[in-house]
Amino acid sequence: MAQNEQTNQPHHRRIHYSGKYPRHFSEKYKELNPEKYADEIAHVIAKGNTPAGMHIPIMVDEILSVLRIQPGERGFDATLGYGGHTLKMLEALGGTGHLYGGDVDPIESEKTIARIRAKGYGDDRWSFRRMNFCQIDELARDVGPFDFVLADLGVSSMQIDDPARGFSYKTDGPLDLRLNPEAGPSAAERLAEMTQDEIEGMLVENADEPFAAAIAKQIVRDEQRGPIETTQALHETIERALRSVHFPKGTTPEEKKDAVKKSSARTFQALRIDVNHEYEVLYEFMEKLPEALAPGGRAAILTFHSGEDRIVKKAFQAFHRSGIYSDVAKDVIRPSKEECYRNPRAHSTKLRWAIKA
Repeated sequence: MAQNEQTNQPHHRRIHYSGKYPRHFSEKYKELNPEKYADEIAHVIAKGNTPAGMHIPIMVDEILSVLRIQPGERGFDATLGYGGHTLKMLEALGGTGHLYGGDVDPIESEKTIARIRAKGYGDDRWSFRRMNFCQIDELARDVGPFDFVLADLGVSSMQIDDPARGFSYKTDGPLDLRLNPEAGPSAAERLAEMTQDEIEGMLVENADEPFAAAIAKQIVRDEQRGPIETTQALHETIERALRSVHFPKGTTPEEKKDAVKKSSARTFQALRIDVNHEYEVLYEFMEKLPEALAPGGRAAILTFHSGEDRIVKKAFQAFHRSGIYSDVAKDVIRPSKEECYRNPRAHSTKLRWAIKA
């Protein structure tokens, strides 16, 4: 009888997408299962796209060249993300030494831990700490100074692509933008409590937004009618704001549409930086980094916008002048044209490095 009841259970088929290609994040089940659908993943990457729920590590060869990892060393991947850089660094260690990983994201870090463990790396070779990378001093006190440190300051593709995280206006979702959704106010809550002047200042300081005044004014106006709680609602607010902007004579509708897209991207960037206190965290990390490095230790940092790069550049140069670093990058290292073609999200990347005296 029990067997018959089990047989009669209705079979729930996967919801298939309409059309030739999946449009929604949840429909991209092949991309979200790279182990099972390797051919599908390879096809998506070959087209110059990043598969949903996945992150392609940027400038791997350049990072390994800078860090010069030797077997037996101790290292720290300060921003674990999808774990692509971590796996390459573990390979460079050659089955010896130890690599630590840190990340504040409770959602993606659990997936990455499982992925790395599945590759055969146990506690004897790799350890994870749920932590903000500015807590590097605490980790170094516990385990000893590091021979090499990597900090990739970019938001991972799997965070951007998941509508539930609210990192992009391209798909509708809650206006969240927190790297750790368990801590602090969301972007929607931040907007609701900020004044027009504060919003304008945030847009200028965090994203160099040229239409900051108009956008801030429209946000406050729309908030008075009701809270801006979704990514699409904020995008529509920005769209309304730019209607009041006087563009140069001859500006085409397509150019105005492109301006809205760019302002939306910059606004989301500015909000993300604000919500996650990214500049404050980076300043703290750069201050603590030298003490966490062993003599001769190497540090590599990937940045993705000018504000981050300025902080890293000035900190490296200041510690170099004081003799704490024996050498630092004179110029930024950029990804190759080939890499940018394969992975368009690499375009804005800058790599800087430093070596402790």
